[in-house]
Formats: sequence, C-alpha cells, structure tokens
Amino acid sequence: MTGDEKTWLLAQRAQRCVDRLSKHRFDAHYLETAEEVAERVRPFLEEATTVGFGGSDTVRSLGLHTLAEEMGKELFDHHRPGLTYDETLAIRKGQQGCDLFFTSANALSETGEIVNMDGIGNRTSAMGFGPSRVVVVAGYNKVASDLHAALRRIREVAGPLRAKSLGVDTPCAITGVCSDCNAPMRICNITTILHRKPMLTEVTVLVVGESLGY
Repeated sequence: MTGDEKTWLLAQRAQRCVDRLSKHRFDAHYLETAEEVAERVRPFLEEATTVGFGGSDTVRSLGLHTLAEEMGKELFDHHRPGLTYDETLAIRKGQQGCDLFFTSANALSETGEIVNMDGIGNRTSAMGFGPSRVVVVAGYNKVASDLHAALRRIREVAGPLRAKSLGVDTPCAITGVCSDCNAPMRICNITTILHRKPMLTEVTVLVVGESLGY
C-alpha cells in the first residue's frame, strides 16, 4: 500500500465517521488539513468569554491555547506550568462551566460514537454537560470501524501511548500492553461514550485528514 492509497483509505473511513456523527445530531465536519482548524473554530472563540482545555495533545499541537489567549479569552488550562495542586483543581472545576471547551477523543467510530477514557474525569464530564459548546478535534488515525474497535483502540494504542507520554507509573507505560491494572496513577478509570448529541450541549466534531495525537 502506497502513502497515497493509505491516505485515501483513512480519509474514506473518516468521511463515513463524519456522516454518521452528523446523523447522530453532532455538528461534524471533515477537514483535510490541521491548518483549517483555527479558522473553523474562530467564530466559536469570538462568541466565548471563558475557554477550557481538556489536556489534549492534539489541541495543544494546533496552538488553540495561544489563539484563545491572543483573543483575550479567560483560559481554564490545567497544563500551564507552575500551577499548585489547588490551582489545578480549581481550573479543572472551572472547565465544567466554561462557554467553550476544547478536547480531542481517544477514539471515534465509523458508526458515529465518540469514546473517551479518563483518569480524573474533568474532560469526560465537560464533554457531556456544562460548557455551552464542546469542540472535539481528532486526526483520522483515531477512527475505528465500530464501538468495539474504538474501545480496543484505547486499550491497545491510545492508553499506553498517553501513559508513556505523561510518565505515569502504570504497567502499560512500561510494557505498552494494557493489563487492566489497579495502579494509583491509572489513566483509564472512567469510560464515556457519546452515542448522540447531549440534549443541552452543542458538540462540534472536527475530523482532520492527518495523523494527530495518540
């Protein structure tokens, strides 16, 4: 399989995912490049006063934190350096009621589900209820064939990679294999599946035709 063929195949899967998400009442779009994300979300930023970020490597790589700050928004970003435990906790709680919340997904399915696992739960909680609008940005590498494949992707790919990147003391961060551990630093304590758009939350899903995040 050539690079062009693989890109075409992943793009086809991503488009099927977007089509099904749209049928599930999500505001879903396929963007060919990551450069398109900033302009797509700018109108949401213009309407917002407070903006939260769910600790996503994908979102951070796109510079959306910087864009929001340059636009004069109040940021709830618990990954800023130098924060105390109490400050971090307050920011996580603030994310639950912000105007606009940015995050990614651990997996999306071609059947139209958004699947996430969290260690603490601020991200998964905010995605369902609290913020006026949630924007999920995910590379097409995160699209799985169905719900079961999405959950498997988290166990076999996203979970171990994220644990390794965070440097947490879990078995998967050492072996690369999920052992369904009971480690205190386990990052897969909470699983949420958005089957349809939550009743009181606008959810925009941007699937990008590039490999992004874990």
